[in-house]
Amino acid sequence: MSHSPVETTRIRVTDLSFSYRKRAVLRNIHVDFADSTITALVGPSGAGKSTFLTTLNGLWQTIPEARLTGQVLIRLEGAFQDIYADGFSVSRLRRRVGMVFQTPNPLPMSIFRNIAFPLKLAGESRRDVIEPSVEAALRRAYLWEEVKDRLGDNALTLSGGQQQRLCIARALVLEPQVLLLDEPTSSLDETAGRVIEELMVCLKDRLTLLVVSHYLEQVKRIADRVMAFSNGSIERGG
Repeated sequence: MSHSPVETTRIRVTDLSFSYRKRAVLRNIHVDFADSTITALVGPSGAGKSTFLTTLNGLWQTIPEARLTGQVLIRLEGAFQDIYADGFSVSRLRRRVGMVFQTPNPLPMSIFRNIAFPLKLAGESRRDVIEPSVEAALRRAYLWEEVKDRLGDNALTLSGGQQQRLCIARALVLEPQVLLLDEPTSSLDETAGRVIEELMVCLKDRLTLLVVSHYLEQVKRIADRVMAFSNGSIERGG
């Protein structure tokens, strides 16, 4: 059975512009992102790629003198939601749209507590819910077998690649529908980076992924679609 575009589109961005201190960073972006795909965002530094990611989860709102116009609709629980509509919950948005940054940023606490932290922040305190959720997230992030016997160890003792997978697991524990990754392998060696690439490809069966990358070979390996940014606009999309 075929699906209509409405059913397969996860994110719809319309006439999006973004400025910081009155300087235009993004200009008139119109783009849709489909379910279960990886879109690579490419282009020179300063072209607006990372800023664009922050417009999809509201993270830019912490920046003084930043301004956004246009509309971002994300399909959540089967219906499009305007994430900047009055009354739309930022905490709900962050549960459904996860973010992983360029440099791994584990919290200075145990491996287990790192993954459990978002659940507790969301008000979940039941151990019988938290423990299986932590294990499931670590398994999805390809990390469980490596850490299952040392969950009480400080997360900062993990290698760089393991720390990045921990951060991915921490994003996955809330079961998001979208995962944003800003150069997730740039601080890793080639072997650790390849593991992250394989992980991203496996995750797209249940997620829509947007990945900022400067590595052309990586883009060829993982992306279903490529969007090139230039001077705050989309130059081309595949």
